[in-house]
Amino acid sequence: MVELKETPLSKLELEIRRGALVLAVLTQLKEAQYGYSLRQALAQRGLPIEEGTLYPLLRRLESQALLASEWRIEDGPPRRYYQLNDAGEALLADLTASWNALAATMAKLLEGSKT
Repeated sequence: MVELKETPLSKLELEIRRGALVLAVLTQLKEAQYGYSLRQALAQRGLPIEEGTLYPLLRRLESQALLASEWRIEDGPPRRYYQLNDAGEALLADLTASWNALAATMAKLLEGSKT
């Protein structure tokens, strides 16, 4: 097995990604989804996420009263579906505003750093 060496860049990229995951997950839960469908939706949009990261995040968001969930039995095994509740929708709006402000600031800073 090949070991991948962590570099300062890879560590920092991971930190940036971790910070964005909550917002990314919330954006996809306007409609009810179960874990696997959510993983697929994020991956199709360029943000793959491991099961070991997603499921604890969903449980944490639910315990923070930001998501509603229910078990459904459809074609196949029972699946737990998650969806934003009112508090989750409000948080999504606030985080989106914060993200957009930060992205605009970073764009200005990065543009100013070009020589």
